[in-house]
Amino acid sequence: MSADTNLMSIPGAIDPVPVPRGAKPRADGRIELVGLSKDQIRAEFEAAGLEPRQAKLRAKQVWHWIYNRGASDFAAMSDIAKPQRPWFAERFVISRPEVVEAQVSSDGTRKWLLKTHDGHDFEMVFIPDADRGTLCVSSQVGCTLNCRFCATGTMQLVRNLEPGEIVGQVMLARDALGEWPSQPEGRMLTNIVMMGMGEPLYNFDNVRDALKIVMNGDGLGLSRRRITLSTSGVVPMMARAGEEIGVNLAVSLHAVTKEIRDEIVPLNRKYGIEQLLEACAAYPGANNARRITFEYVMLKDKNDSDEHARELVRLIRKYRLPAKVNLIPFNPWPGAPYECSSDERIRAFSNIVFEAGISAPVRTPRGRDIDAACGQLKTAAERKRKSAAVVQGA
Repeated sequence: MSADTNLMSIPGAIDPVPVPRGAKPRADGRIELVGLSKDQIRAEFEAAGLEPRQAKLRAKQVWHWIYNRGASDFAAMSDIAKPQRPWFAERFVISRPEVVEAQVSSDGTRKWLLKTHDGHDFEMVFIPDADRGTLCVSSQVGCTLNCRFCATGTMQLVRNLEPGEIVGQVMLARDALGEWPSQPEGRMLTNIVMMGMGEPLYNFDNVRDALKIVMNGDGLGLSRRRITLSTSGVVPMMARAGEEIGVNLAVSLHAVTKEIRDEIVPLNRKYGIEQLLEACAAYPGANNARRITFEYVMLKDKNDSDEHARELVRLIRKYRLPAKVNLIPFNPWPGAPYECSSDERIRAFSNIVFEAGISAPVRTPRGRDIDAACGQLKTAAERKRKSAAVVQGA
């Protein structure tokens, strides 16, 4: 094998595992209610022995306690008869992902290392700003896409996160911010981005079901206008995302030529730039009021020339895309094969796009000191396991 081939080799499959791996059942046999729709909760109550009318009433009450009051214990549910509460507690559970570690950056960014009930680690990040607070939510444990600039992409895909584990991240953030009972006004957590670990469109059903609960007016009540789903370009699922979820779309573009995107976003070898931009043009609901965001990480001497900026403008115009471009200074990590473009180069790139009438802000890196910045999510536990393996193999 030549040195060039070695350089371009991809440590894993470009496609997801053929059969998504699910979570193991809880060791205690109880059924998790977080992540279930109101109808699913009612059905579980009926299956456990409640008569239909009683199951419907209790489902409505429990739903309210979970999503409006933030309850995680049936004992707190004052409108359910005291003798009945232990019956629910024996059969059902209302849980959050376990917090292994919580860190706060010097800029106020918070990062949590979380653990699923079956022992897998993943992360979420909260980014506070003056006018908003954004929660970066993970959809998978690990990732299968192997984007070469992304630390998370160097991890193996372990499994998809369940709807309850996705919703649970939002609820855990609400716990930490003291935002129960739910209030539509004055929240610190105002926005959600599906930009954490994993490719959301390779876990489509679970992400859709979780976000429906987040957007439900009787649930967590976040507007779809305040939720953004990011994809690396899983073209066949993009239309479904627009139709069935209907949130804002962000696309991890990062390059404007086949050769460069093939290298840094290997999924491009399956769904090329032209296919991807056609899918963006057809995305339901995209318009000038709801623009598609193109994420573009700035890599020194790789994708950051004036010519690349002009080609980006040409492509956006060719497909008549209602778009804005987020320019992301590359966040280095140990072993990364790239460097960040200089501030001058990033400004020059941004100016070319701006002068063409397309918004191209430079994203201020947040949480770099706790490895919480874009592309850095890779759990501390994963690092510890690799370090232990190196020591054992020495």
